[in-house]
Amino acid sequence: MIPPLLVATAVDAEHDAIRAGLPAGRASLPTVVTVGVGPAAAAATTARLLALAEAAGRPYRTVVCAGIAGGFAGRAPVGALVLAARSVHADLGAEAAGGFLTLDDLGFGATVVPADPVALSALRGRFPDAVVGDVLTVATATGTGARAGALAARYPAAVAEAMEGYGVACAAAAAGVAFAELRAVCNVVGPRDTASWEIPRALGVLTAAAAALTG
Repeated sequence: MIPPLLVATAVDAEHDAIRAGLPAGRASLPTVVTVGVGPAAAAATTARLLALAEAAGRPYRTVVCAGIAGGFAGRAPVGALVLAARSVHADLGAEAAGGFLTLDDLGFGATVVPADPVALSALRGRFPDAVVGDVLTVATATGTGARAGALAARYPAAVAEAMEGYGVACAAAAAGVAFAELRAVCNVVGPRDTASWEIPRALGVLTAAAAALTG
């Protein structure tokens, strides 16, 4: 990954987990910012940060969307670190009698943003045990087995579900900045059962991974 690096998290708990793992004294520590929950807030805040940095003559070269996520059963277990090969806006499109139509199907744009190959390669080298695949961005988190099954069938390369990656990716693409997405799995995508979520464990995975985000 090429510094300067911006790390975008959805909430303060993710921000704090990343910050806790950054080594002191490094010359090229990333900037970690809470950009908000959901693709719209993430895109708007990230775009503003990138524009302000460029206007100040200190442009970011890489943006990493980092946080916790749900993992698809049999693909990314709780406690796993996930790297996005692609960030996919899974519920942007239209419902139709024959099934869901993506924005691509409708001819209105693209719902897939590939990770920057250099950034992804660097992360894969630093996290050889990470699960690599598509990370779905949704505006409504999955809470039923039926929807989890439908998403898994529609996106066979999907390993995790979160809510910000595609938005951050769009902001990075518009600014000509490299993009990657890194997630720690805290729950299984499916019926909403918050009692089973292992959020502290996933935040610990983020903290352990943070040092590898330094230049």
